[in-house]
Amino acid sequence: MASPTYDIAILGSGPVGCALALGLADAAPDPARIVLMGPAPAPRAAGQAIDPRALALNHGSRRFLESLGAWPEHTADILTVHVSQAGHLGRTLIDQAELGVPRLGCVAAYDDLLETLYAAVRRTGTTLLAERPPRPRAGAPVRLHLSDGPRSAHLALLSDGARPQGLQREYDQHAVLATVRAAAPWPGRAFERFTRTGPLALLPHPAAPDLYSLVWCVPPARAQALRHLPHADFDTALQAAFGHRLGRLQRVGEAYAFPLSLHAGPNLLGQGLAAVGNAAQTLHPVAGQGLNLGLRDAAQLAQALRPWLAAPGEPVQPLLERHTRRRRADRALTLGITDTLPRLFATANPLVRHACGLGLAALDLVPALRKPLARHLLQGQRL
Repeated sequence: MASPTYDIAILGSGPVGCALALGLADAAPDPARIVLMGPAPAPRAAGQAIDPRALALNHGSRRFLESLGAWPEHTADILTVHVSQAGHLGRTLIDQAELGVPRLGCVAAYDDLLETLYAAVRRTGTTLLAERPPRPRAGAPVRLHLSDGPRSAHLALLSDGARPQGLQREYDQHAVLATVRAAAPWPGRAFERFTRTGPLALLPHPAAPDLYSLVWCVPPARAQALRHLPHADFDTALQAAFGHRLGRLQRVGEAYAFPLSLHAGPNLLGQGLAAVGNAAQTLHPVAGQGLNLGLRDAAQLAQALRPWLAAPGEPVQPLLERHTRRRRADRALTLGITDTLPRLFATANPLVRHACGLGLAALDLVPALRKPLARHLLQGQRL
């Protein structure tokens, strides 16, 4: 049987796919035997945003990306996170000093992060194929049918472009995304406010110290109405939902809306076939854990495959199975947190809502309760 075209095919060129390619190329004797499939970042004019998202990267993700030489130039630090519930007493504050780190995380524009990662992959000599990733066929080797003919790989890793099959939940919420200017900005502070319609987050924006990235979770009809409101009416609605901690809030530019749902499937998909990142799970954006969990997938999978890269003819399935077992606890805990919080705080039951307020107060008053949760949000479980 002829040797496979590639040692590893990474299907999806988003942030997690690029980070995985970088981690693997660092250990590969011949990075050209690794192929990253997916479109290259689209060219854009200075200051132009193709993707409106701003991404919250926790401390662990920053350290990982810095180790890969792929940290974007423009980011905004998160030093503290203020968590509250609209209409109820009780709040908690998570602070970087208490956890002994220089920052809890950073916010980066999606476009900046992807361009930085893709440029770093290009420098490694990894093979880049700018076409839509094919549907692979598991086996030894994995079969890949591309536009110019069949290819094969010892191992195919799906990172995005394929929806996970398994656990599914529709939240009946859309995330409204916008950039907001605050009259009284609080440097380094992010806000997560739970409302009856869903969580509302304001994150420091990398473009300017008085700008915030808004992620406002509301029912679909409300999201579409907010998108099309005149700026002044949008600002009034946002002020009523968030309050006056940052002074007057004013939307800058357009607003966007994206549906929210949970999809989670297995990491191991078959012989020589595994999933990471959005191909393994897509999460509710509460607490900003989706990309961070995906980057932990990539970091630990790249580490698990280092011995195999030196001798890619050896069986790879035992390494994939071991990696899947090691990722199980981190995935389950992160999925549980991000699935439970938005549903719990959005309940109409007044007793549950009061209990949530008491829970926030308890977290604020008792470090032994607050620190384990904060540390998981800070870096997850990195075994």
